[in-house]
Amino acid sequence: MAIKEVLLYPDSRLKEICARIDEFDDSAGKLLQDLVDTMLAAGHSVGVAAPQIGAVRRAVVVDVSNSKLGKKQKNHGLLQMINPEIIEKSGDQVVREGCMSVPDYTGNVNRAERIVVQFSDPQGNLQVISAEGFEAIAIQHELDHLDGLLFLDRVSSLKTDLYRRKQK
Repeated sequence: MAIKEVLLYPDSRLKEICARIDEFDDSAGKLLQDLVDTMLAAGHSVGVAAPQIGAVRRAVVVDVSNSKLGKKQKNHGLLQMINPEIIEKSGDQVVREGCMSVPDYTGNVNRAERIVVQFSDPQGNLQVISAEGFEAIAIQHELDHLDGLLFLDRVSSLKTDLYRRKQK
């Protein structure tokens, strides 16, 4: 469909809580396709959430299968999730995260090691999957966007756990 511009922090739309999607119509399908196109066009992205492209709706896409970390672990390939919700978490890990909406920084964030996620697929069918490792981290990161949270909100200390990215 279309490659969309990714909103950058401090754009206020990134802090909004997204509305549920109740109709699985052409607009929901177009939104998911726009998210996939935007993620693929970035070249380095493993996920994008609807608010990052200015749509305040509960939809995300995640695909870690082509990333260095994702290739090392079992993963689900391209996930297109509508109204996703984490229903189970276990384990605890601190990981370094970055975000297309905060391009100049990375930070240490505490995430669950394993999660179970419930969501609707593009056709409106309810799905439940288990994810672990890098895929679980990516899903948690994208789902935070739906509640107006950035990884910056989860960094325990902006002084010691936030890092400026090296410029190429």
